[in-house]
Amino acid sequence: MNAPVDSSVLVEVRDGAVWICLNRPAALNSITPAIVAGIEAALDRAEQDDIRAVVLSGNGRAFCAGADLKFVRATSGQDERNVREFLDSVLRMMTRLETCPRPVIAAVNGLALAGGLELLLCCDLVIAARSARIGDAHANFGLLPGGGSSVRLPRKIGPTRAKYLLFTGESVPAADLVSAGLVNEVVEDSDLMAAAGRLVAKLAVKSPLVLRRMKALVDDGLEQPSAQALRLELLASELHAHSADMKEGLAAFEEKRQPRFTGR
Repeated sequence: MNAPVDSSVLVEVRDGAVWICLNRPAALNSITPAIVAGIEAALDRAEQDDIRAVVLSGNGRAFCAGADLKFVRATSGQDERNVREFLDSVLRMMTRLETCPRPVIAAVNGLALAGGLELLLCCDLVIAARSARIGDAHANFGLLPGGGSSVRLPRKIGPTRAKYLLFTGESVPAADLVSAGLVNEVVEDSDLMAAAGRLVAKLAVKSPLVLRRMKALVDDGLEQPSAQALRLELLASELHAHSADMKEGLAAFEEKRQPRFTGR
């Protein structure tokens, strides 16, 4: 089922996942208001009970090359407030992607630059094609990040590596960022979407309640002192003991069968 907000973003629901494909290949899937609206609409669908994961990819030779600079330049020439509104909308969309209650998988083909890097930084897991190249690129055009790369990138890969990508504007092979912790897996280009599908299948059989709460614990824990994060984990575990999914998991273990989780 394809349900595009417009042709810039294609949304398909299958195998328990929402598959989002940025679809401006001639413009390297650069971000416009239509792209922002399309991702937002897909995230609305992802919040429904039957969804277990979200996959974000790009059509053509890029995952996403960042904001559409032609649009930004034309808009700034009309009224600088329009640029601010656009950047605010991008940041809201990326924050919503990051806090989506479902696991979000980036399937990165080709170039992921500037806003494209910022998009994948908002994803929980990253699978990349062997030909993919990742970088910040803002400095190449006299720009500052507006979607979070100066904040999320150093927290993900450390300040020294992050500053290299931010300062130089260079893009590097996705394989170079596996050891840095930004990319989970690099696969052959022809296997990218199949690999994303295999990961979705692994997640789909897990308790969606566990995944949602686990994601929140990890993300919240990174923002807190360890002692406080550990206390919150214990409180969450005590609350989770009353869930139907935990009872089902224990029953399935006892009965030597696959659990049937409902997310409750």
